[in-house]
Amino acid sequence: MPTKRPTSSRAMKGRSPVSGLAITIAAALGTLAMPAFSAEANPPDREDTLTVVGSSQPQQESAWGPVGTYVAKHSATGTKTDTPIEKNPQSVSVVTREEMDMRQPDTVKGALAYAPGVYASRGSSTTYDSVAIRGFPAVNTNQYLDGLRLQGDNYTEASVDPYFLERAELLRGPVSVLYGKSSPGGLVALVSKRPTTEPLHEIQFKMGTDNLFQTGFDFSDVLDDNGVYSYRLTGLAKDSDAQQNMAKEKRYAIAPSFSWRPDDRTNFTLLANIQNDPYTGFYGWLPKQGTLIPLPDGSKLPTSFNDGEASNYFARKQRMIGYSFEHAFNDTWAVRQNLRYMQLESDMKSIYGSGVSATAPTSLNRAYVQSKEHLNSFSVDTQAQARLKTGDVDHTLLFGVDYSRMRNDINSGFGSASSLSMTDPQYGNDDTTVTFPYNYLNRQEQTGLYVQEQGEWNQWLLTLGGRYDWAKTSANNRIDNYTNERSDGQFTWRGGLNYLFDNGITPYFSYSESFEPTLDTSANGQTFIPSIGKQYEAGVKYVPKDRPVVLTGALYQLTKNNNLTPDPDNAQFSVQSGEIRSRGVELEAKAALNANVNLIASYTYTDAKYTRDNTYQGKPTTEIPKHMASLWADYSFHETLVSGLTLGSGVRYVGSSSSFNSDNSTFKVPDYTLVDATIKYDLARFGLPGSSVGVNINNLFDKTYVSSCYRDYACYWGAERQVVATATFRF
Repeated sequence: MPTKRPTSSRAMKGRSPVSGLAITIAAALGTLAMPAFSAEANPPDREDTLTVVGSSQPQQESAWGPVGTYVAKHSATGTKTDTPIEKNPQSVSVVTREEMDMRQPDTVKGALAYAPGVYASRGSSTTYDSVAIRGFPAVNTNQYLDGLRLQGDNYTEASVDPYFLERAELLRGPVSVLYGKSSPGGLVALVSKRPTTEPLHEIQFKMGTDNLFQTGFDFSDVLDDNGVYSYRLTGLAKDSDAQQNMAKEKRYAIAPSFSWRPDDRTNFTLLANIQNDPYTGFYGWLPKQGTLIPLPDGSKLPTSFNDGEASNYFARKQRMIGYSFEHAFNDTWAVRQNLRYMQLESDMKSIYGSGVSATAPTSLNRAYVQSKEHLNSFSVDTQAQARLKTGDVDHTLLFGVDYSRMRNDINSGFGSASSLSMTDPQYGNDDTTVTFPYNYLNRQEQTGLYVQEQGEWNQWLLTLGGRYDWAKTSANNRIDNYTNERSDGQFTWRGGLNYLFDNGITPYFSYSESFEPTLDTSANGQTFIPSIGKQYEAGVKYVPKDRPVVLTGALYQLTKNNNLTPDPDNAQFSVQSGEIRSRGVELEAKAALNANVNLIASYTYTDAKYTRDNTYQGKPTTEIPKHMASLWADYSFHETLVSGLTLGSGVRYVGSSSSFNSDNSTFKVPDYTLVDATIKYDLARFGLPGSSVGVNINNLFDKTYVSSCYRDYACYWGAERQVVATATFRF
């Protein structure tokens, strides 16, 4: 089947039809000059209605904790320290728990749907949270949980349900200076829900489209009178049909956590997650014939069409246990350590389409893949932080060492399967032939030493960091009994300069690097050096201190060197002479405009192409739209007959993208616009504070669209209209 993905990209016409939406966004941003509001200015009966929207910014926000509004002003993703967003010299977006509670996404990629610079591939499929950031796709390298990478390999990759998250963050641009090997586009950083010192008792029920039934619970409290010990227990059970016929989604998950806080300088939190996904949904693709263009009879494939068989399955089990520890010795020195051990098991069997038959234009050729994998990983990151002052300069120094290792035992095979008529499909013939057994033991290991300085003088802030990594990758072919391995040492660095105006405006400029080891060999058997990402970024952020508003804008140019490109003398091998360049603009606004209105707006322009390549020279990279824009707003009623009611709606525009035919010529995937809506009612006036009922609708007008095409044989229908009713009760 589709092995999990190489490159990515963008392409489009000169002028985008996003202009109307851009005008709407600009008008909305103009309202951000409204006077600030405070908790005292809220209506007197505010405590009897929904309190998460339009509230004032919490005084003590933590980069790892709750926010209280849609607008987070602190993040640790870009610096590994609790840093105000305006002091980070790179672009970062934060999706808070409050935003997720309003929009109710069922995947991490859904949680990021209104963030700039990121595009979720694979259409309606929810098997993986596959995303491309700034024009670069990343599989197994760009998702982190509680500061540590969720290491994946081959078909085995972790999946975290948004119900278990306190926040989801998107850091755009190279980040190897803090995290080691990674995609140059950036990373997705997730923060788990953690024990609270206030009682929390929540039960949630969901019903919706495709026979969705889901229930969840979230309990937290202290265990002693002094609040030294506290716990949290979050769980979820979900059963649903997938959009495609014969495919199902099923999940059982529980996440216990325990905190020990003996004093205000020490915090130890044990974090665990146990998840079983007996069915992960549809994992396939369709040709452009029948999706982008009609079949010979003029028809198109239904969006529920399944290219496989009822016997297809994809199951996943994941187990995680670890901790987060922090201790401050005094006002100067503190230490932190994050540690996690993870087990992932995947078991999949898939008959899938491999392209339209050359002799029968309504017949779909099919192939076969089966894979059983057992992955173990261990990660630990230890940091020492010092806050000190020399003369007029305030310093935040960070010293760290991290180590990770991964072992994946793969027993799989690839082969052929019977063809399938696309106009009159007759399922039930799931006979397959394995022609290529694939039995590998893959290992990855990385050790990194890093140091970072955040020096602030008057209103200037200099961020400077460097890191050296030792990375080792090996693949043991147990059928042919040989091992391909490579060890690399790589230095990466980042520098950034911010100027902090008193009115909340902060212009900045930064340079950053990334690296990715390449486990492959040339025609003469030589291994390849790591690919290197280099980025220049300039931008401005507006984060006023007296209101919950964050506005950001960024310009960047990002280049990935040492990219693999086909060997002109031997097409079965590659040479390392390619280069991909991405440049673009990203705008984002998040604001609680007043006690009633929340606003989220974004715009993305990305121009990514192969600047050096033996096959794709000068062509845009695949699957990524050049233009994207989104706007979300919701309004909560207070002091009226409908007090407690919230109405919200959003629009998402995705521009056209490019892909390649079998002869390497390009074709376009059209743009599309989707509308989402929500209605939510707070039950506080019925004596149930914190409880609510609501309905979320994605793709309100049930638009039929192709989300993207990886190649001409691999296109993805987008998600149909999804209607989900949610009832949340707190007691």
